[in-house]
Amino acid sequence: MQLNNKKVLITGATGGIGGSLVEKFNSFGSKIIATGTNEEKLQNLKKKYPNLIVEKFKLNEHDNIEEFIEKVNKNLGGLDIVVNNAGITLDNLSIRLTNENWKKVLDINLTSTFLMCKFAIKKMLKQKYGKIINITSIVGHTGNLGQANYAASKAGIIAFSKSLAIEYAKKNININCVSPGFIQTEMTDKINEDFKKTLISRIPSGNLGTGEDVSNCVAFLASDMAKYINGETIHVNGGMYMA
Repeated sequence: MQLNNKKVLITGATGGIGGSLVEKFNSFGSKIIATGTNEEKLQNLKKKYPNLIVEKFKLNEHDNIEEFIEKVNKNLGGLDIVVNNAGITLDNLSIRLTNENWKKVLDINLTSTFLMCKFAIKKMLKQKYGKIINITSIVGHTGNLGQANYAASKAGIIAFSKSLAIEYAKKNININCVSPGFIQTEMTDKINEDFKKTLISRIPSGNLGTGEDVSNCVAFLASDMAKYINGETIHVNGGMYMA
């Protein structure tokens, strides 16, 4: 995969998928900065991977993102790969969804991804190389009950990534998406067992995915094995949704 010593930024690193991303890139010998909002979980990651650099960051503080990317670039000595994995859910039926919760999900999931990409690309243009992988979701394609805000944010990331890919393809910068389905995490562990069985019955593979299923796909897109893949969304969902 030739990811040894690649300089990687991973956002949302303290969740189930985020932890798998850190583990995967670490196994390839990449230099990693991992961000998250939970200081305790970040320090636990640091204990597990001593070479890891961790940074606590609030993704809704948009005015600080340019400064943050400058810091990342300086600490890593460059920036080859960005994985935008951070995101939140604030679920409710649309008629009960507050303007505040609509805006918060769009701001953190979509606007922060835009700004991370914007300022990272400025660094990548100087080195004439870069890979950006934005983590979306199956519900950005299918919609989902009570997740109009989340689905809109994830669908927005997909269209935004396609536009970026067109703009910077000739600059040797690849921008792609990975769209996970239902992945075994702490969040899915809390799902009612009867509902989980119903959910799994809709997945042709008959099981939930793992964080490693997602990180394997991300690592491939981050490598030069995927140099002719651009503006694409790869689905990791066991066949639950087939584009």
